[in-house]
Amino acid sequence: MLQIPLWRRLLIWGVVALGVVLALPNAFYSRVEQANDARISIERNGATPEAMMAAERWPAWLPSGLVNLGLDLRGGAHLLAEVQVEDVYAGRMDALWPELRDALRAVRDEVGTIRRVDEGGDALVVRLSDAAGLPRAMEVARALARPVVSLTGVGATDYAVSGSATDGGGAEIRVALSEEERRATDDRTIRQSLEIIRRRVDEVGTREPTIQRQGADRILIQVPGIGSADELKALIGTTAQLTFNPVVGRTGDPDQSVGARNVMLPAMDEPNTWYVVERTPVVTGEELVDAQPAFDQNGRPAVNFRFNPAGARKFGDYTAENIGSPFAIVLDEEVISAPVIQSHIPGGSGIITGNFTVEESTNLAVLLRAGALPAELTFLEERTIGPELGQDSIDAGRLASVVAFVAVLVVMGLSYGLFGWLANIALIFNVALIFGALSLIGATLTLPGIAGIVLTIGMAVDANVLTFERIREELKTARGPARAIELGYERALSAIVDANITTFIIAVILFTLGSGPVRGFAVTLGIGILTSVFTAIFVTRLMVVTWFERRRPKTIEV
Repeated sequence: MLQIPLWRRLLIWGVVALGVVLALPNAFYSRVEQANDARISIERNGATPEAMMAAERWPAWLPSGLVNLGLDLRGGAHLLAEVQVEDVYAGRMDALWPELRDALRAVRDEVGTIRRVDEGGDALVVRLSDAAGLPRAMEVARALARPVVSLTGVGATDYAVSGSATDGGGAEIRVALSEEERRATDDRTIRQSLEIIRRRVDEVGTREPTIQRQGADRILIQVPGIGSADELKALIGTTAQLTFNPVVGRTGDPDQSVGARNVMLPAMDEPNTWYVVERTPVVTGEELVDAQPAFDQNGRPAVNFRFNPAGARKFGDYTAENIGSPFAIVLDEEVISAPVIQSHIPGGSGIITGNFTVEESTNLAVLLRAGALPAELTFLEERTIGPELGQDSIDAGRLASVVAFVAVLVVMGLSYGLFGWLANIALIFNVALIFGALSLIGATLTLPGIAGIVLTIGMAVDANVLTFERIREELKTARGPARAIELGYERALSAIVDANITTFIIAVILFTLGSGPVRGFAVTLGIGILTSVFTAIFVTRLMVVTWFERRRPKTIEV
């Protein structure tokens, strides 16, 4: 009649116990969060007495996953950034110049002497001394083009080449990105910026940032728990473009003419000093594979770096061929230092020194390790949400949850007596299972998410109400209470499943098509539906059956 196998009973209580254990850290949120942050700090920066003490605030053998609080609950920073995708075009032209120069030099007898005359914009302009060589030069330039790697650019090449004659018997060829390549480059730039911002923000230990694309060239960044929008901008707003450029000269006059092949950059630590460096770098930060904070031989904060094999080979060859010459370490168009090459530097590793603090060297290492932003970000909108506002939201959500919870408990207890109180116990387990599941998947809880939990609390008893009402009907016709309970659960099952499947489908649609807070609501609603069905069909039934087996009542009141 009401037989539930032992293995199923153990499985049901095992799932409930697991949910309660996973939800437990949320009852000690601040303590667990401090312990988690301390363990991350120990792993990255080594053990300190303060970190060790904080790590011991929560036992390591207990689960430590937390439900992450969203921006509206925890406070934090909100930024809307626009990616200056045009910056990438100039970089592509600078990178193309050495290859084009070598190719044209190989046919110098046909095209005459060559000279770059552009100022480093989105087009590469090369002047030829012999106009008769223009067709041959354009042919050589077009040979460097490659197919566009995108679905919309099938059949197109990445470079567009044009040419024209100039006064004095010369000619110019102009190389620029084709329209198809520009569209593909814009898309790659936004995707790369998204990933690099995500890596930078995640690496400093902030919790569950929202980083998503908006429109063609904008990125929305929301980071809970960070102090201010300025702090977030300082972290992600730096492009961290590291290059190693040959030094042409040093001057105190920023207006000095430097020529098309060179660029003038200020010295970071030397006031009123500018370095003239070659526009084309020897090695770039894209070839870095690691960067770690360190200390130089004088005990001052610095950054150790290491190149990949290709970068190491170029770096080693350049240092071997230019012993005695200075070269500039350039970060975001500022010269950090310009040491003189004393000897060949094999292995592709080195150290960046400067007037850094420990925090600055650590942040620089993070930025370099995450990679350089491919283009500059312009911040169109910025907001700082204080934790007080988040606390108000938490308090309001907690009050709403408690009111809903207590109201449901009272109504169920008064309406269905003992069975109603058993359903109330299952409801408590249901809430624990929701928080346990949210902690397990690392979900972010927002104010709409709290609304989803409150809605779930109200809906959680629907399945029990359907079952208990069915049991009441069966008591009028069934042979004894045991049979009435069995038939009540069997015949209410289809209605329970149908009602919850339709709601779950809506939650899936909201999650798939929605974004931000809407998805937060969908997550808590969907998880709440699953846990509600589990507790109603299995947990409440198991408790009812266990009570009935022990008491064996002749009649029951539902």
